[in-house]
Amino acid sequence: MTAAPGSAVPGPDGALRCPWGTATEDYTAYHDTEWGRPVHGDDALYERLCLEAFQSGLSWLTILRRREGFRTAFAGFAIAEVAAFTEVDAARLLADPGIIRNRAKIEATLANARVLAEWPEGELDRLIWSYAPDGASRPVPRTLGDVPAVTPESTALAKDLKKRGVRFVGPTTAYALMQACGLVDDHLADCVARGTGR
Repeated sequence: MTAAPGSAVPGPDGALRCPWGTATEDYTAYHDTEWGRPVHGDDALYERLCLEAFQSGLSWLTILRRREGFRTAFAGFAIAEVAAFTEVDAARLLADPGIIRNRAKIEATLANARVLAEWPEGELDRLIWSYAPDGASRPVPRTLGDVPAVTPESTALAKDLKKRGVRFVGPTTAYALMQACGLVDDHLADCVARGTGR
């Protein structure tokens, strides 16, 4: 019997993983140790929000391989520090080969830091996690075709963030954030990493 298209596949160690998690060593490490595991803290969630925005229209691998460059360029994604960036910093970022030099995405990253710097400590964490769905109410995906790109929760989260002045986040970006930060567990049913983040 052959496996259904998009179902879990054996990785280099023979363990079954989500198909994308076996594509490269970078993906395997990210899949096994980060994706789907709960992320908390305003700065940590700001980083993920920024990286998901930069990923829009690109491969996640492109972002993953430049992650340290992004961290260096954006002061470790410390909201208070990025909020203080000036036009000189913006020009520096636009010339930095270690990141994605997209003006709109860079400007949104800086603008979002200024917005979030005004929020009470812990507010970004509380807001994002308030949209985590009840895991028991969601069917466990068996193939990649069972994994949605957008959900009612991600649509509502994107709308709430936009209403509060956060830019460059739509329902698809919001759902990618929810997947990456463990608000949902979209590892496939047979994946070795399923349930490891809860």
